[in-house]
Amino acid sequence: MRRTLYGPDHEAFRESAREFVNRNIMPVADKLIEQRFIDREIWLEAGRNGFLGLEVPEAYGGSEAGDYRFNAVLAEELSRASAAVSSSFGIHADVVAPYLVQLTTDEQKQRWLPKFCTGELLTAIGMTEPSGGSDLAALKTMAVKDGDDWIINGSKTFITNGYNADLVIVAARTSPEKKSKGITLFAVETGMAGFERGRKLDKVGQHESDTAELFFENVRVPSANIIGEIDRGFIHMMEMLPQERVGAAVSNIAHAAPILEETIQYAKERKAFGQPIGSLQWNKFLLADLVTRVEVTQAFVDNCVAAHASGELTAVDAAKAKWWTAQVQNEVLDHCVQLHGGYGFMTEYRAARAWMDARVTKIWAGSNEIMKELIGRDLGL
Repeated sequence: MRRTLYGPDHEAFRESAREFVNRNIMPVADKLIEQRFIDREIWLEAGRNGFLGLEVPEAYGGSEAGDYRFNAVLAEELSRASAAVSSSFGIHADVVAPYLVQLTTDEQKQRWLPKFCTGELLTAIGMTEPSGGSDLAALKTMAVKDGDDWIINGSKTFITNGYNADLVIVAARTSPEKKSKGITLFAVETGMAGFERGRKLDKVGQHESDTAELFFENVRVPSANIIGEIDRGFIHMMEMLPQERVGAAVSNIAHAAPILEETIQYAKERKAFGQPIGSLQWNKFLLADLVTRVEVTQAFVDNCVAAHASGELTAVDAAKAKWWTAQVQNEVLDHCVQLHGGYGFMTEYRAARAWMDARVTKIWAGSNEIMKELIGRDLGL
């Protein structure tokens, strides 16, 4: 079914994004997996092509596209190549960007955004902690006022871009007695004394992205590095999460769709019992099911993207899109591995790598169980 979400400008942008992927990502795919991070030169090239500042005002070096559909196009093209590369770029340009654009002062914008757009300043966001994942209100990292500065102590884990980030937005508790209403966001920068990174975490999949533990031991952060309002960090995060979740939904389905296409082609060529395996009735019916599932899911995600672009996407609909696409993505890719047989378990096949990469999508950006809890509450249950 023809998609109606995008216009000529979006498709022209897609061609640029696809060319960037084909020139800068695909030729070094194995290298990125082995080294477990994206080379800074790739980030700089993305900056030169205008892919990092889609939400940033022109005055600070961005393109100020003013249309979330451009973000979605970029996520789709990156996801077709690599879920991990899409995740890393998404954290920087799609998740962190709104914080730095909407919640910062003019001085902070001037200080950070120009290099954010060029790729010279790589960013991450530090929410998740070792003691709790999706329960952001229970975080334990503390920030205590000391004159005009704040002293941060604590740790974060599973932080995408965490190993190489130059600036990390860190959620810390500033008024413990206020619980969720006592959290503040701080920009912690490379070189601040007491800010240390652990090892690059050894993940099941998504090897191209550097994911790390972060440690804060008496890190002195000036008040000039506060993002947004003091004690309103939890509210700021809740306001930003719908974009993160619809972005995850876009990437999830865009990641699964091309692997399914490749699997269909494989089913036409691979023979068993004297005929292509795709012509066997079970496989034929299965592929019909998977194609339908992907296209129906795509239609819902497109509606969510359109709603977000017009400022109408609700947190509940974003939660629906996030959990459903993660579920469909994992089901589709599991069947793709099965259809490849033993080859599907070999990492030189994209189906195997995609299968490993996808499993985390049911966990991050709020686990699927948390998404269902949000939807259930909205039903009055």
